[in-house]
Amino acid sequence: MKPYDQLSKQSAHNLNAVIVSINYRLAPKFNFPIQFDDVYNVVKFFLQEKVLEKYSVDPSRIAVSGDSAGGNLAAAVAQMLLHDPEVNVKFKIQALIYPALQALDLNTPSYKENLYMPLLSRTLMVRFWSEYFTTDRSLFEAMMSNRHIGSENAHLFKFVNWSTLLPESLKKNHVYNMPENQNTLLVKKYPGLLDVRASPLLAEDEKLSGLPLTYVITCMYDVLRDDGFMYVSRLRKVGVHVVHEHYDTFHGIFLMNVWPFDFSLANHAVEKYLDWLDTNL
Repeated sequence: MKPYDQLSKQSAHNLNAVIVSINYRLAPKFNFPIQFDDVYNVVKFFLQEKVLEKYSVDPSRIAVSGDSAGGNLAAAVAQMLLHDPEVNVKFKIQALIYPALQALDLNTPSYKENLYMPLLSRTLMVRFWSEYFTTDRSLFEAMMSNRHIGSENAHLFKFVNWSTLLPESLKKNHVYNMPENQNTLLVKKYPGLLDVRASPLLAEDEKLSGLPLTYVITCMYDVLRDDGFMYVSRLRKVGVHVVHEHYDTFHGIFLMNVWPFDFSLANHAVEKYLDWLDTNL
């Protein structure tokens, strides 16, 4: 947790901002939707007028941000908050750092190209996804073969169809084949697989429209690269203003901003991210 602690302190110092870092409960001990609920409950509590006043927070200058799994939660929370009638205060901006945004298609070009990349291989990411929902080994095995979504839910693949959402430079020689599976048991057993709170890319266009100014970071050598690119494409399609930074590196670059790593690219990425927050908050 040291890199996140340092980034929180750096953000508070550079932005003169109040930083709320949420210690949500983790898989595999706890399964979805507990993680989302933990984060959303904290957000709703913090956005109360009396709480904002207590910490001297300007309600018109609030952001949500997260990286990797945290990027998943940040995107899901932003979507939910936008349409929550119980919350009057909304986010001004959101920042999603190499986020995980969908669990439907785990054979996108970036999953195929980055099978054995450092920090986040395909096998590890599939394990993280499966354990998010259950410790049942059968789900992991089905996700590894990309046969975990039944054909009766084929209509949802339009939201994660990389052949229509990725730029040509990332499609390369890959051929799109929509996953086919007649087994409906897993989705019935673990409905979170199709829940937009777990896979923000499954949101309908009308649910995306109205989201705040968005900052997205993706990494070239990252299984999650295409999730970020697809979300950028979908957000821009519905009129959301998106700033997209794409780095020629691997997943987890923000973790390299502390000793003993101290990579120059990591320092650059973090500084640019903080500058963007400072400019737009």
